[in-house]
Amino acid sequence: MVVEVRQPSAQLSVGEFEALAEFTAREIETVSLEFIGGRLGVRKARNGNHGAMAAWLACRCLEARPDLGLHPNLGLRVEEHGEGRALPDGVLAPKGSFAGQGAWADPGTALMTVEITSHDPDTHHRDRVAKPRSYAGAGIPLYLLVDRDTRWTAVHSDPDPALGYRDVHMVRFGGTLTLPEPLGIALDTEELQQYID
Repeated sequence: MVVEVRQPSAQLSVGEFEALAEFTAREIETVSLEFIGGRLGVRKARNGNHGAMAAWLACRCLEARPDLGLHPNLGLRVEEHGEGRALPDGVLAPKGSFAGQGAWADPGTALMTVEITSHDPDTHHRDRVAKPRSYAGAGIPLYLLVDRDTRWTAVHSDPDPALGYRDVHMVRFGGTLTLPEPLGIALDTEELQQYID
């Protein structure tokens, strides 16, 4: 669940956000903060079906590409100039890509970010609007959205920092979605139907 925190009239700087996020992570283990498009977001703990979908995706990707790792809940510096801070549900990248990086990693080696929707009021803005724009702005080749509300999977490709992703392919749960290059992985989404809330 994400709870939007309205900003006061003064803009929060990236440095102030990072200090606040570090404090929150240390003091409240079930809450994480994001900063996307100048907007502060609060991510709460996810449920078991959300986790089962993430595990399903990790298995499928690693079967097809054992050279890659699906890094869960890795903080990324996003947006065109790296001024945003996102916590994707997963980042697919070559193994060891983020070793030695701090709380907010450079997305340069990321091949795909993954979001699995949560049943909360901010899902539409966060997962379907703000995050695709931020990930495209950071030059991440692919964005995979597993949308539990609509029961669709969507792969976004061809990132443009000014426009977002130019190409989106959608498949209803149960169909096969192909993740284009640089991955070239076909995902049979039939199993996702078991994890619908």
